Amino acid sequence: MSRKAQTTGKPIFVVHLHKAKTLHYDFRVEIGGVLKSWAVPKGPSTDPKQRRLAVLVEDHELGYADFEGVIPEGEPGGGAVIVWDKGTYINLKKHKGQPVPIEESFKNGIVEVWLEGKKLKGGYVIVRTEIGGKSNNWLLIKMVDDYADPSRNPVENEPESVISGRTIEEVEREGINESK
Repeated sequence: MSRKAQTTGKPIFVVHLHKAKTLHYDFRVEIGGVLKSWAVPKGPSTDPKQRRLAVLVEDHELGYADFEGVIPEGEPGGGAVIVWDKGTYINLKKHKGQPVPIEESFKNGIVEVWLEGKKLKGGYVIVRTEIGGKSNNWLLIKMVDDYADPSRNPVENEPESVISGRTIEEVEREGINESK
């Protein structure tokens, strides 16, 4: 279990900015002892009117949540990685007033969470869709709440890591190669 989850008792989420073949964001949510992961090409939005494609990719170990550095070329996901945002979350999904376990929500294709990150706060939903006829396509959507802000663009205006303060370009230039 990650340090954050151990100290708070709440499950974690992390958003990695990842410069591999293409620049994208990896939105990761702790579910069932792993980080369920979606590649989000345009990154998360704080505008509820924005629907962001989120492609389900392989699970990652919880220890990966703090990884920053460069994955060597030739390895899966080769390229620079920073922790763009990180925090804890609360599962919001209920049925008839009763909480729905997050694992069941994921299996049913609709995950509703309240994020407490440094950049992202408030409600987000990740919902499976059949866009492009692919079962691994989901949508990441900001819920309408006090943190919804169509004028804010954290992807464009907040490029730094919440752990090191470095940008993806700085990590790439430094060629830091930390172990996963």
